[in-house]
Amino acid sequence: MNRTQQFINKITPRFIKQAVIKDYNSNFASWIGRTFFGIENSTLETNENIFSVVSRISNTLSSLPFKMFKDYKQENNTDVDKLLYYPNPNQTLDEIINILEVSRNTTGNGYAVIFRDLRLKLDKLVPIRSSAVMPVLEQNTKELWYQVTNEGKTYYIHNSDMIHVKHIMGNGNYHGISPIAVLKNSNEFDKAVREFSLKEMQSIRDSFILKYDASIDEDKKREVVRNFQEFYEENGGILFQEPGVEIEEMDRKFIPGDIQITENITRDRIANVYNIPNTFLNASGGSYSSNEQLMQLFVNMTLTPIVKQYEREFNKKLLRKEQRIDGYYYKFNLNGLLRGDSKSRKDFYHGAIRDAWMSVDEVRMLEELPPKGGQASELWISGDMYPLEMDPRERRSNPNKSKEVDVIVDD
Repeated sequence: MNRTQQFINKITPRFIKQAVIKDYNSNFASWIGRTFFGIENSTLETNENIFSVVSRISNTLSSLPFKMFKDYKQENNTDVDKLLYYPNPNQTLDEIINILEVSRNTTGNGYAVIFRDLRLKLDKLVPIRSSAVMPVLEQNTKELWYQVTNEGKTYYIHNSDMIHVKHIMGNGNYHGISPIAVLKNSNEFDKAVREFSLKEMQSIRDSFILKYDASIDEDKKREVVRNFQEFYEENGGILFQEPGVEIEEMDRKFIPGDIQITENITRDRIANVYNIPNTFLNASGGSYSSNEQLMQLFVNMTLTPIVKQYEREFNKKLLRKEQRIDGYYYKFNLNGLLRGDSKSRKDFYHGAIRDAWMSVDEVRMLEELPPKGGQASELWISGDMYPLEMDPRERRSNPNKSKEVDVIVDD
C-alpha cells in the first residue's frame, strides 16, 4: 500500500475506507486524454511568440529518446515497455511529457498522478490540470502532499505518488512561478501594440492629390472629383489621367519604425523568461558561428536543467530504492541534438576512436547503425591502430622488436 492510500486509511472511517480508496483509484480515469483550457491556453492561442517557444521546448523534449539503464547498459523489460507505450490506456509517455511540459511552461507547474498496483509498481500515469492542484505540508510530519480537486471532491496525494515538474520557486514555496504571469505586462503591451497597428491598417485608405490647371472653375473641379471617385471604385483602382488633371498618390505607412523596435524588445523578453536563444524567435541580436554552436547553447542552457528535473522525478518515484542502489536509472539522450554537421561528426568520432575512449560499434550505434561486434567493439589507440590490450612488444612500431633484414651477397 502506497503513502497516499495509507493517508486515506488514516483519515477515513473504517466503514467507508474501501469506497474512498476505490474512488481515488477510478475517479481520475475521466481525466485521461482530456484537454483543459484556461487563461494560459488563451494566451497560447493569441500570442504566436509564446506559442512558438512553448511548442519548441515541449516538442523537442517529448521527442528525445528516453530509456532505462543499469550501470550504463540499456535495459529492456516489461516495466520499461509499459512506461513508454502504455502509461495509461489513451496516451504514450511522449504525449504525457508533452502535456506536462506545456503545462509547466504556461502555469509554471506540470502534474501527473502515479497509480500503483498491489506490488507498488506503475499501473497508470495520468496528467492532471495544474489549476486543480495545491501543494500542502502535513502539520506533524512536514511531508509534502498535494491537494487535488476533481469533480467537486478533494483528494490528498503524497509527493511520492505525484510527478511534479516546475519552473523556479521562491524559498519555502513548492509551487512553480508561471512564465506567462511574469510576462503579463509584456503581453498586455504587445496586445495593445497589435490592436493599435490593426486599427491603423484598417483606417487607412488610398489617398491621392489631384492637381488642376488654373483655368478649371469650381464646378468643373467638383465634377472631376466625382468622376474620379466613381471611376476608381468601379474599375478596381485603375485610373486615367485626363488633360488638365495630374494625379499623385500619397504614400502612407501604417506601421511606424518604432513598432518594429517594440516587437523586438517583446521577443527578447520572452526569450529571457524561457531561457532560450532569441534567434529562435527571429529577434535581433545574437550571432553564432554555426548551427552547432547555437544548438549547443540551447541544450546546455535550456534543455539540460529541464531534462535533469524529469530524470530526478522519474528515478525517485518510478524506481524503488533497491533498483536505484543496484544501478538502475532513467535517462534522456541529448546526443542527437549535438551531432552537428557531417564534417563535425566525422572529426569528433575520428578523435574519439583514435584516442581510445569510443569504439567503432559505439559510433555506429550513435548513428543508428547496427553494431558489428568482434574487434569493432574493442578500444583502439592511435599510431598504427592496434587494440588497446595488445602487448606493446607485438607492435611494429616497437624499436626493440627484431627486424628481418634481407642480405644481398655479391658474386
